[in-house]
Amino acid sequence: QVQVVESGGGLVQPGGSLRLSCVVSGSIFALFDMGWYRQAPGKQRELVASITKGGTTAYVDSVKGRFTISRDNTKSTVTLQMNSLKSEDTAVYYCNARAVVSNREFWGQGTQVTVSS
Repeated sequence: QVQVVESGGGLVQPGGSLRLSCVVSGSIFALFDMGWYRQAPGKQRELVASITKGGTTAYVDSVKGRFTISRDNTKSTVTLQMNSLKSEDTAVYYCNARAVVSNREFWGQGTQVTVSS
């Protein structure tokens, strides 16, 4: 049973930083492509950042230069470092794990990020 658990959300002022973490258990983490999605009220869920099992990263344009995704296969963890946060970054952030072999996807429960003064 694959489990995906996020942590690290919270309230931060504009210009501040937050670090989100996601731990995957129940399978071989190194065989997953990982992604961070977010969903703001009234909007569709969007892919914010991704990292393949090989370490290739990609970002949506709105976060380039501010967010950094990384993974530690020894700890089965993917991290999203978010700097220079803006009010428009406010959303529920979800961690996604996609098994490369089967293409099955697993989601975390989400963590709220609120950027407000």
